[in-house]
Formats: sequence, C-alpha cells, structure tokens
Amino acid sequence: MLLTNTQTAAWLDHPHHGATLTLRNDILIPEPSEGEVLVKLECSGFCHSDVHSIYGETPMETNIAGHEGVGRVVKLGKGVSSDVMGRLVGVKWVYSACGECEICKVRYVHCPHQNNSGRNVPGTFQQYVVSPLKYTTIVPEGLEPEIVAPLLCAGVTVYAGVTQASKFITPGDSIVILGAGGGLGHLAVQVASVSGYRVIAVDSGDKADVCMTSGAAEFVDFLKQDVEQTVKGLTGGIGAHAVMVTAGSEKAYESVPKLLRNLGVLVCVGIPRLDFHVPISPFDIIVRGLKIVGTSVGTESDVQELLKLTAEGKIKPQIEVYDFSEINDVIGKLAKFQVKGRAVLRLPQ
Repeated sequence: MLLTNTQTAAWLDHPHHGATLTLRNDILIPEPSEGEVLVKLECSGFCHSDVHSIYGETPMETNIAGHEGVGRVVKLGKGVSSDVMGRLVGVKWVYSACGECEICKVRYVHCPHQNNSGRNVPGTFQQYVVSPLKYTTIVPEGLEPEIVAPLLCAGVTVYAGVTQASKFITPGDSIVILGAGGGLGHLAVQVASVSGYRVIAVDSGDKADVCMTSGAAEFVDFLKQDVEQTVKGLTGGIGAHAVMVTAGSEKAYESVPKLLRNLGVLVCVGIPRLDFHVPISPFDIIVRGLKIVGTSVGTESDVQELLKLTAEGKIKPQIEVYDFSEINDVIGKLAKFQVKGRAVLRLPQ
C-alpha cells in the first residue's frame, strides 16, 4: 500500500527552445487500469530526443518527458498476474500500440496508432508511472537499473539497426558507424562487433579509446583524416558493406553515398533536422543497388536479446549518473553534446 497519493515529477509548462523543468511534489500518483502495472521508478535514462521534445523541436503532448524508466512493480491493475509484483521492469518509448493493424502484425513499434512515453502519455521523469504490462519489459534480476535504462531506447535502437542490416550483409562484412563514440554510437559498435561484423568507427579523435574498447576494428578521425579515402583504403577501394549513422549530423548523412560500395545498405538511426533529406539520388539507388533502412527502437524480443547479451557481459553502456535534482543541468549538457555515453537520472526514493 502506498503511503501517499502524490509524487515528485519534472514538469514542463510548455515546450520551447531553452525550456527548463520544474520539480513538483504535488503530482498525483496514477492508478493502474486493467492490464496495467504501477511502477516505482529507480532511474530513468535521458535521451537526446527528450531535449528535442522539451525544446519544442518534435511533438510533445504531455507535461512529463522521459522514456527509459526502470523500477519495480508496486501495484497491479485488474487482470494482471500477481507474479509480476515486485519485479524489476522497464518502461519504454512505445507505451502501447493498437495491436490490430497490418503494421502491428509485422513490427508493432512502427504502428501509426501507437502511444509514446513522454510524447502523448506522461513519461518517466517522475517517481511513479503506469504501464501496460504487454509493453513493459521484465528485466532479468542481477542487472543494474542504471545500466538497463539506456538499453531500453538507445541500446535496442542500434540493436534493431544491426538486425536490419543483417538482412543484407553477413558476419565478417564491414560496417562503418558514423558518430561511433557517442551515446548511440558506442553501443552500435558493441552490438555490431558482437554480431561478427568488422566495425570501422568514425568520430573525433577524443572518442578513439571508447570506440576501440567497444570493439571497433578500425578508427577514423574525421577531423584529421579524409574519411572517404580512409574507408575505401580499408575496404579494398570499393567502400563498406553498410553504413550506420548514429549521429544527428547532416554532414554525416551527406557523406554516406561515398562510403558505401555497390549493393551497400544505409542504416538511419541518428535524427537530424526534420526538414533534412538524405542526399542519395534515385539514380544511385537504381544503378548501384543501394538500400536504405531505418529503425525506431525495437520490439520486446529485441530488448530481451539485448539484455541477455548485457547479462553475459558482452554489452556495457557507458553512462553518467545524475541526481534527479540536476535534471536541468543534464538538459544543458545534452544540448551541447557534453555527456559522455548516456545520461541516467536517479529518481528520489
């Protein structure tokens, strides 16, 4: 039984550039409906996409952001098995999907009718959150909540990206990862390396260590080296089998056609300006046989496979942990790309 009916949450009055969040202690703890659980969060990852939402650059229809929450089930809605009470769980970007459309039958994370944590339903920047059990991740015991949080979005997104690429390439093939030392990128390097691909990591020189320790076979400093010539020199002169863009950099996307070999695949993960268009001509796609795929998070099976790899010690997110009271400092750091790896907030207990 909860001893109070209110909680602390980071409240956004309205999205706009430079917006800050107010820590409020008068937010009602929600009640779980049928099929839902109430989760007392221990931590929440802070995704760079949250900054886009808070700053009004992407749609946000709720006052509470966040979509990488980890905590324990403290209350059950009608019809939920008591087996999940007290379990460590994850609350992700896809809060729910319709489950009925033809898209859901193939890959529900692309459902056009989905609800999203921190977009149109209250997110994980609060102590308590309700979540439909069907879309809630049961976390294997023994994993640290702070490690799990960034895997629920960043980790599973790049995992799904590598899975998409694997439809066109085979282990041993080369994959260039642009932005390889970033929050998404270093996880992409790990996943691609564990999956058997030869990773060519591209980032600034200060990211070389994290890229190589994450499993990259080669590192290219885009500030000091000619990326096109270096990549071609490492791939027999014809380019990589795949390129994954994990940075929201327009220049990164603009470089892709010159880095891919014929029959190569571009995997889009990093989100640039919404009005930016990838500069690959239909002529190149037709004549060179290029393919373009994109990923937005991943399915529950993707998450479970990723958590298994993490439990085996094969995936190790680089994180910076902050107190919940530092949330506005974290917004500023993320906006300026000053966070190494992924930011994680510890919720008040």
